[in-house]
Amino acid sequence: MEELEHTCPHPRTTLTEPAIFAAETSCDCSAPHEKLSIAQARRGTPVDRPVRVYADGIFDLFHSGHARALMQAKNLFPNTYLIVGVCSDELTHKYKGFTVMTEHERYEALRHCRYVDEVLRDAPWTLTPEFLEKHKIDFVAHDDIPYSSAGTEDVYKHIKEAGMFVPTQRTEGISTSDIITRIVRDYDVYARRNLQRGYTAKELNVSYINEKKYRLQNQVDRMKEKVRTVEEKSKHFVYRVEEKSHDLIQKWEEKSREFIGNFLELFGPDGTWKQVFQERSGRMLSYALSPRESPCNSPPRELSPLRSPSPPSPPARWYNARPSPPNSPKGASALMSSMSEGDEDEK
Repeated sequence: MEELEHTCPHPRTTLTEPAIFAAETSCDCSAPHEKLSIAQARRGTPVDRPVRVYADGIFDLFHSGHARALMQAKNLFPNTYLIVGVCSDELTHKYKGFTVMTEHERYEALRHCRYVDEVLRDAPWTLTPEFLEKHKIDFVAHDDIPYSSAGTEDVYKHIKEAGMFVPTQRTEGISTSDIITRIVRDYDVYARRNLQRGYTAKELNVSYINEKKYRLQNQVDRMKEKVRTVEEKSKHFVYRVEEKSHDLIQKWEEKSREFIGNFLELFGPDGTWKQVFQERSGRMLSYALSPRESPCNSPPRELSPLRSPSPPSPPARWYNARPSPPNSPKGASALMSSMSEGDEDEK
C-alpha cells in the first residue's frame, strides 16, 4: 500500500504578511496523523510534518501577557505550527462578559502577532474530540490554572486527562482585567483627556454638568502648567544670573589680587621704586660732592688769524696772590697743609 505524504501547512518563515485565517478545516492533509507524546514532539518527531499546537482565548485589549503566552506555545517544540482560536463576541458576552474590542478587532490583533501561524475565528468555548480531530491538533497550550466556566470546574480537564495539554506560564502584573480596572479607577482623568482631544460629551456618555466640570478642570490644569513653566524659566534665569555674578566676582578678586601684588612689588618696603630712588639719590649726591674735572690733556685753543693777540698781562704779585678755591676735598687738605708749612718757616 502506498504511503500518503503529509501536506500540512508549515510554519511561516517570513513576517512581511499577517497570519492566515483558518478555513473550514485548517489542514486538508489526507495522511494519517498518529498520536504523539510530549517526549516525541520535543525530540523533533515526526520529521515529515510540524507539531500542531492549539491555543485559544478572548485576547481582548491584546497586551504583552498574551504575546508571552503565545511565544511560549510557539517554542514548545522544535517544529511548531501554532493555531490560535479566538472566541466570538456572542460566546464571550454569554460566558465571560462584555469586551472592549469587537471580535473583528481581536482577530486582526492576533493575525499581526509574530508567533501566530493561523487564526481560527469563532472558536468553541469547550474543546471537543471532534474539533481536535477535525483540525488535526496534537497539543493544547494554556496556563495550568483551572479555568471554571460553562458549568464545569475546568474546561481543559479532559484535555489534560488525554495527555494533550502543555502548560504555559502567566505573566504577573498584566491582564485585560487589570487594564480595565485602571481605566475605571481613573475614569475622570481619561474622560477629561478625551474631551481635550476633541471627543464630544455624547460620545463619552458624559452628562452636561460633568462636561462643564471636566472642561473647567482642564483649564485649571493648563493654567497650572503655565505657572509651572514660568517658575521653571525664572529659576533657570536666576541660576544663570547667579552663575554670571559668581564668575564676575571671581574675576574681580583675581584682578584685585594681581593689582595689589603689582603695587606692593613696585612701592613696597623692598620694591623696585625704592631701589630706583636710592640709586638715583646716591648718584646725585656723588655728583654734588665730586663734580667732574675738565680733561687736562685737552688741546690748546688756536688763535684766529683775524684776531690779534691780547697784550701780556702784568706779572702777578706774590703778596697780592690769593689761592684759588680747591676743586675737591683732597685739594683743600693739600692747601691747608702747605699753608701751615709756610707759617712754620716764617717763624
